[in-house]
Amino acid sequence: MAAFKRKRGELLSVNKKAKKGKIVVDQDNGEQERNDEVIVPAPVSMGKWTNKERVLIFSSRGINFRTRHLMQDLRTLMPHSKSDTKMDRKDKLLVINEVCEIKNCNKCIFFEAKKKQDLYMWISNSPHGPSAKFLVQNIHTLAELKMTGNCLRGSRPLLSFDPTFSTPRYHPKSQPFVDHVFTFTIADDRIWFRNYQIVEEDASLVEIGPRFVLNLIKVFQGSFGGPTLYENPGFQSPNMHRRELRLAAAAKIREKQMVKEMQKLKRAEQKEPTCNDVTADVFLTPAEEKPLNIQTEAPEPKVMKKNKHKAFKRQRMQKSGR
Repeated sequence: MAAFKRKRGELLSVNKKAKKGKIVVDQDNGEQERNDEVIVPAPVSMGKWTNKERVLIFSSRGINFRTRHLMQDLRTLMPHSKSDTKMDRKDKLLVINEVCEIKNCNKCIFFEAKKKQDLYMWISNSPHGPSAKFLVQNIHTLAELKMTGNCLRGSRPLLSFDPTFSTPRYHPKSQPFVDHVFTFTIADDRIWFRNYQIVEEDASLVEIGPRFVLNLIKVFQGSFGGPTLYENPGFQSPNMHRRELRLAAAAKIREKQMVKEMQKLKRAEQKEPTCNDVTADVFLTPAEEKPLNIQTEAPEPKVMKKNKHKAFKRQRMQKSGR
């Protein structure tokens, strides 16, 4: 009996929020009204919020502007997300579980920056796990793409692959509409994220943004650590990739230097005569050989005679003038 009364009370509460209307019947181009009442159900947003899932989105220090804009885009797309200050690099990753507990979040998306050029994403189920670590590549934010697609802010998306990014039903910050879709496509051993608008006319898709690619590294049993459940055998670290690029560039330079040296040798071989001309020395006459005189004694010094009566030029000119 108590259960029946409770059920009847729930129905009455729903009916209070529902709307009533009358049925209009068209008979021979004349409209007649019936007294039958139709109860229109309450809108979706009047339901009860039961999924209390919250996602904490923040990063470590050292991120660039592109990562900061990507985090802001994700917070805009997920109204059930929360933010926090940047975490210091010296802190261990296990501290994030305590931050999630303080923020009352059971999911976490953490961006870890290394060397100011490599970006890693941690997706964890706090505090018991599991967790996954990804390398983020090919980031394009909403402000950068400027796509034609558009959707209502806070609306619930259709999901293809992962429920972590889903907005809980009846969330206070969400809208009772489904007008876009999150796609997680696996191609080239990577996960490609796209956000599309669902056009109402023909149900076609128009991209909104943002874009990014996730390259899986490891999956751990715990939250931000623990035993390794899976390791990607085809993953190559960014440091090794940059090292291979430098070695390839150095090999190209060495190859160019070897080609230049070979060209120099070929030019030197072409300048040398291939055969000697027999008649080239016909008109060459040997020079007469002069006897070598070796002086064993020192030469006699020359005696300079001085003319005491020699007048200077000015005196001679004066004499001649007289």
